[in-house]
Amino acid sequence: MKAVLLVGGAGTRLRPLTLTTPKPLLPIAGVPFIDRQIEWLAGHGVTEVVLAVGYRSERFVDHIDARTSGWAHAARPVSVSVVIESEPLGTAGAIRYATREAGLDERIIVCNGDVLTTLDLSALVAFHEQRGAAATIHLTRVVDPSAFGVVPTAPDGEVEAFVEKPRPGHAPTDWINAGTYVLEPAVLATIPDGENVSIERTTFPGLLEQAGRLYALGTDDYWLDMGTPEKYLQAHADVLGGRLGGPPAPEARERTPGVWVHEGDDAPVIAASARIDAPTLLGAEVQVGPDVRVARSVVGRGTVLDGGAVVEDSVLLDGVHLGAGAQVRGSIVGPGATIAPGAVLDGAVVVAEPQIVTPG
Repeated sequence: MKAVLLVGGAGTRLRPLTLTTPKPLLPIAGVPFIDRQIEWLAGHGVTEVVLAVGYRSERFVDHIDARTSGWAHAARPVSVSVVIESEPLGTAGAIRYATREAGLDERIIVCNGDVLTTLDLSALVAFHEQRGAAATIHLTRVVDPSAFGVVPTAPDGEVEAFVEKPRPGHAPTDWINAGTYVLEPAVLATIPDGENVSIERTTFPGLLEQAGRLYALGTDDYWLDMGTPEKYLQAHADVLGGRLGGPPAPEARERTPGVWVHEGDDAPVIAASARIDAPTLLGAEVQVGPDVRVARSVVGRGTVLDGGAVVEDSVLLDGVHLGAGAQVRGSIVGPGATIAPGAVLDGAVVVAEPQIVTPG
């Protein structure tokens, strides 16, 4: 199977983290988000992935070029290529452009580049084939569907309607479009070439009007739209909590229950008086000073925690320096940032210089 990953967005809701790094390249427990998606696709038989990129396209090119050995933790070999949009084309327009440029003329899988899921993709494809569908949409159930596209279906899964962002309490169902699709070539042929077209607002409703064999499958698999700082923190917590299965990072080993530590010559150095509470992941070359406390957090490669620092329910990306006695709770600290001694962060998102947090 072949797949298109839609990773062209600017990730504005995750700024300032995404001012220099596209959202799909941000790490989840030390593993770039896009790598987790590619390895998930490979686990279901996908052999070729095309990245439809726009914002900061050079970062994707560099990332792919750096993976000269491929995706070492993928279930099988998978080739990855990049198609760059010179201007935004919308979801459907991006799919059309990417498939044309990559020469894909067969059934494809399409995934939004901000969705973390354990969806059984093989089961979705089997459902698609059994129904003889032109297009199949994965659905997930949410508590409040008012911020999403709601998709009511018949008992056999045939889509009956699309309701975009219904008013609270007025949604016909709590099953929403979860951003993974199976599409036949005939669907791609309906998308105008070179135009900005939304698959959610134009292509799928158009198929519905033409009785175009449009189906949807709802599942209870893990699903998270990683679009905000709160969801980014949740993604880390869910990985640490085992909701995606396996260790949070390939090189991590469980030193004590729920405390994962990078293994090898570059393993973290932890002072005897430091306290590390589960669930927590410490990356390579981390230095944990005396009387430091870390709980329910991810600490990235090369981060230094000076004596008496506290980190709770937070994500510290690579190369952070936390000064003595600094306290970080419910926050995200970007790569290379310095937090001054005694500073207090609560629910903050901090990036590297020129932003340096000082006490008070």
